[in-house]
Formats: sequence, C-alpha cells, structure tokens
Amino acid sequence: MAARRSDNGSSESGGGQGTAEMTSRARSWPTLCQFAVFVENRVGRLHALMRHLESHSVRIVALSIANSVDCAIVRLMVNDADRGREILKLSEFSFAEIELVGVEVPDCPQPFLQICLALLQAEVNVQYTYPLLYQRGHGAIAMYVDDIDLAIRTLEDKGMVIVTESDLLLDDEL
Repeated sequence: MAARRSDNGSSESGGGQGTAEMTSRARSWPTLCQFAVFVENRVGRLHALMRHLESHSVRIVALSIANSVDCAIVRLMVNDADRGREILKLSEFSFAEIELVGVEVPDCPQPFLQICLALLQAEVNVQYTYPLLYQRGHGAIAMYVDDIDLAIRTLEDKGMVIVTESDLLLDDEL
C-alpha cells in the first residue's frame, strides 16, 4: 500500500512503511508525490487551482480529474513536491498526498504491454495511471499500484527506468 499524508500533516502508512521513513525521505526517494485536491464542481475552480500553483513558480507535470456532479478530485503532480505541499497548505484547497510509481515508457514496439506484463507477472495491481510530462526525450507514466516496493523492484529488474522526484526537479535545468 502507499503512504498517504493529509493536509494537516498527519500520516497513514501501509505496506510496512514507518512515519520516520516517510518524513525523512530524500529527493531520490523512488516514488512520486501526487496531490489529490478536492474542488467544488463549478466554473472557474480548476482554473483557480492551476493559477494558484503556477503563479508560485511550480510547474504541473501530471494532471487527472475525477469528476462528479457536485465535486471533483484533481490528481496532480508538480516538479517540486515540497514547494507544492507548502503552497497547498497555505491555500483554501483541501488535499491529500499519495505516493505513485513513475516509470519511463520503454523505447520498444509495445511499451505499455511491456510495463503491464511485468506488473502482471509480479501480481501487482494497477489502480490508475496517467501521463507524466518528463523532458528527457522519453515519455513516462505515473501509476498508483497496490504494492509500491514490489512494483519498483519488478520494473527495475526488467530494465525499466524509475522516475524520482529529483528527476522532475532536474528537468527544470534542461
């Protein structure tokens, strides 16, 4: 299971991850931080969220919206998770943090099949995935999986490149 942190700073952990481990992670930590932001489903709320983040020099690198009649959950990742967290804490938006696995899309004829087959063979369930703006000449995807450690180990064993938070920061320098 993934570690989740709420906007009040408390932590829930699963899969044997301890709170000390989560709070002391380095930028080379092998997962990516996704913010799940609650917004009212009305005109202008998504724009207000995007404007709020990007006006503070934070670049959005992934975005997905789960919409309903009254509200929406905006799943997003930014190039600097620490700065994004700080900005969201000081905003009017309620949010939670969720750890995702980022992986470069392999340069082969059936890249998504290769990723899915590797995870299937390891019996790792993928809950959702979406594209990640990653500027190293390769595409990448962010995935929410039921076993982060096994997913990362499996993908690395198959020769795939895991995208870390530091990779997103390095993209700003390219």
